[in-house]
Amino acid sequence: MWNFWSTKSKHKLIKNFAISIITVFSLTPGLRAQAILPIPRALTPLEGTFSLGPGTRISARGEAKPLGDRLRQYLRPATGLDLPLVEKEGRGDIVLALDPALGALGAEGYRLEVRPERVRILAPKPAGLFYGIQSLRQLLPPQIFRESVVPGLAWTLPCGLIEDGPRFAWRGSHMDVSRHFMPKAFVKKHLDLMALHKLNVFHWHLTDDQGWRLEIKKYPRLTEVGAWRKATVIPWANRDDHQTLLPYDNVPHGGFYTQDDVREIVRYAADRFITIVPEIEMPGHSSAAVAAYPELGNFPGQKVEVVGNFGVFPSTFNVSDRTQAFLRDVLDEVVALFPSHYIHIGGDECPKGEWARSEAALARMKALGLVDAKATLADLKPTTNEKGESVDHPALLKLQSWFIRQAAQHLASKGRAIIGWDEIMEGGIDQSAAIMAWNRGDIVAQAAKEGHDVVATPIGTTYFDHYQSKNPEPYTIGGLLTLEQVYAYEPIPAGLDEAARRHILGAQAQIWTEYQPTPRHVEYMLWPRLAALAEVLWSPKEGRDTGAFLSRLRGHLQRLDVLDVNYRPLNGPKGYELHAQPATTPTAQ
Repeated sequence: MWNFWSTKSKHKLIKNFAISIITVFSLTPGLRAQAILPIPRALTPLEGTFSLGPGTRISARGEAKPLGDRLRQYLRPATGLDLPLVEKEGRGDIVLALDPALGALGAEGYRLEVRPERVRILAPKPAGLFYGIQSLRQLLPPQIFRESVVPGLAWTLPCGLIEDGPRFAWRGSHMDVSRHFMPKAFVKKHLDLMALHKLNVFHWHLTDDQGWRLEIKKYPRLTEVGAWRKATVIPWANRDDHQTLLPYDNVPHGGFYTQDDVREIVRYAADRFITIVPEIEMPGHSSAAVAAYPELGNFPGQKVEVVGNFGVFPSTFNVSDRTQAFLRDVLDEVVALFPSHYIHIGGDECPKGEWARSEAALARMKALGLVDAKATLADLKPTTNEKGESVDHPALLKLQSWFIRQAAQHLASKGRAIIGWDEIMEGGIDQSAAIMAWNRGDIVAQAAKEGHDVVATPIGTTYFDHYQSKNPEPYTIGGLLTLEQVYAYEPIPAGLDEAARRHILGAQAQIWTEYQPTPRHVEYMLWPRLAALAEVLWSPKEGRDTGAFLSRLRGHLQRLDVLDVNYRPLNGPKGYELHAQPATTPTAQ
């Protein structure tokens, strides 16, 4: 897998693409019917077709050989063809080969040549071959995605030349499995769909107030206790006013991934050139961990349970040496499971109320010099900013910054780095920390200007738990984000200089599952909006055309039909129900 975490490689790739003259050629009628998504950056149609038949072989050697075998696995079920894997190429073959001379395409770039006598996929690195294979699959009829023989079809590829490569190095899909647990088979299915759309980062949100989903050998109660809640609030009753008595479903919910499960999924992702970035929330969103080990909380005598409601809750990790040792132990097991350079440590929506009432937290702040030696808890009351808004005492923000730095320093000692939600910037953070900028659009620019590498995750354009239209839709958290809005999204803010632009790694879609209790509901919220974002992140900005995209998408949805993806139809939901609650008409926010 290309190590896109290398800053030098990343900057070289972005520079190469920025100075390239990119032309997307008009598609012939044959190609238009089976268009590639995301659209390649350069395509030249040629006369004729290439036909797969009994004599077709796949030629690959060296590092390309495993990819030749993967192509064989992709094509054999529907075609019924043997497609033997050979090393010496001949007429009528599909050839996969690494070609260092194509280095200008970038480590994920490829060249696909389809001629009547032969197909060639060439790339400087294996990742490029893999993405060339995804494009080849999409040039075949949608039935190629069937898992059994489809009789009576001519398996032909329209001839043409494609040169392609991604615009951004980070093309991500986030999934929250804490609010509702998602089974291993569904995670793998999602990874397959990511690969088809040339997405390469899976951000796996594994812990939160509503459930701890990762086995930690040293602390078994994290999953014995923290992975399970007694009940879940009935969605449409969970309003912002947080009524005292909310109706619950009285159905226990939970689940977790064993370390063997995780190793299996990490390997599955790596085989598809996807890096998994795990998220372990700290210091807030920690109710499940504190429920399992009360000594991690600020007031161990107060009972904390795994939360069945949704929102921001007061329980946070305390700032003791013992809790820091616990988190180092957890991160050690995380690092052993996940090879990603970045480990996500959350850092968002951390209430400071418990720290403001804790003598132990006050003592820590005094030891760190964050408050005067004579300070009392009364001095930690919220203050008022210039807008008249109540804000946390500055020392509490600096205490959170200290907390985050402990994780950063420990991960750095392991050769890793932290990435966190943009709140980790509030009390100050080292430039080595990467930022997921979600709160406001201007934070993307702010973080980049401050020298942080940034993944753009603005709530208004990348949160796929928002409603998809102003018409009746399945109940969800709120907001409005249409397919067209996703396709119009531009990750790089206007006005940034070149130095700041180089810090924007890319972007990703977020799916928070408070109101998506099943895999099929998650798919409904993700697709086809994630296909739109995939094209935004892979394809050139120049020439982006919503009408042309929607035309190609209609053909692409035939592939998703074959793959049994429960996408939202372009003309709206068809009788989709959640907990038997009627669909809801959203109020745009």
